[in-house]
Amino acid sequence: MISVNDFKTGLTIETDGGIWRVLEFQHVKPGKGAAFVRSKLRNLRTGAIAEKTFRAGEKVSKAQIDNKTMQYLYSSGDQYVFMDQQTYEQIELPASQIEHELNFLLENMEVHIIMFNGETLGVELPNTVNLKVAATEPGIKGDTASGGSKPATMETGLVVQVPFFVNEGETLVINTSDGSYVSRA
Repeated sequence: MISVNDFKTGLTIETDGGIWRVLEFQHVKPGKGAAFVRSKLRNLRTGAIAEKTFRAGEKVSKAQIDNKTMQYLYSSGDQYVFMDQQTYEQIELPASQIEHELNFLLENMEVHIIMFNGETLGVELPNTVNLKVAATEPGIKGDTASGGSKPATMETGLVVQVPFFVNEGETLVINTSDGSYVSRA
């Protein structure tokens, strides 16, 4: 058991019949009444995000999550195959379980598979990935001074707003949490 006063971003807890990761939390001490902790949680089974308020000092169960480094191999229909590089054991995950992550997955990429009591919950990506620009309109000379952006389709199908100077074939660093452009690779 862990007190909600000890919440940290990234902590995994068991509550309300689900396994939740703490995305944000805030300790609130109102002038009148008892203190409480307002939190934003992501359900690791469904991907749903919920806001939950706990009384200060309330106890919740800490979920023991295992991270296993695996390599993404290929997709077979609606299933995506990952392999443990030490044991060569393979697991398949349905597309519905990793919808957001599919925008960033490339063959042979190493990712962390999140597991709880032998149940595979999903994929944890690195903070940034390098993706190649598959299609974008060419920049027009003089447009760079305006500081605007244009859409670019990456090799995975993800559409990202990029600066005008980015051209097809370039490799870009993309933030995996929100799918935004970070820099050229």
